[in-house]
Amino acid sequence: MMRRQRGVTMIGWICLLIPMAITLYGGIRVLPEYMNYYKVVQAMKETANQLKSEETLSADGIRSALGKRFDVGYIDRPPIMEIQIAKGENGWSITADYEALVPMFGNLHLLMAFKNSVDIN
Repeated sequence: MMRRQRGVTMIGWICLLIPMAITLYGGIRVLPEYMNYYKVVQAMKETANQLKSEETLSADGIRSALGKRFDVGYIDRPPIMEIQIAKGENGWSITADYEALVPMFGNLHLLMAFKNSVDIN
């Protein structure tokens, strides 16, 4: 009588669970950086809405208002001095362009590049 194998063997389970565990661990390590990015974007949008009606804007004034939002929101990356503020034809522009390096294990890291721009008209 022939025996038929049913189910997944222990080696099969290991081959299935290791990639899933690495992916889950990577997601856990990356999630705080994405949450920080969304806080940066929200602070930039709120600052732009707050300063939209002001007529006498300067780069230092915009940076100061954005810095206050960074302090209240506990945003430490990127530093406020790395946020580019430029005057264009249609008004002021606030740009956050930075990279985050997240360690996984050993000498393996994940590099994430973030970029967002908000206009103040």
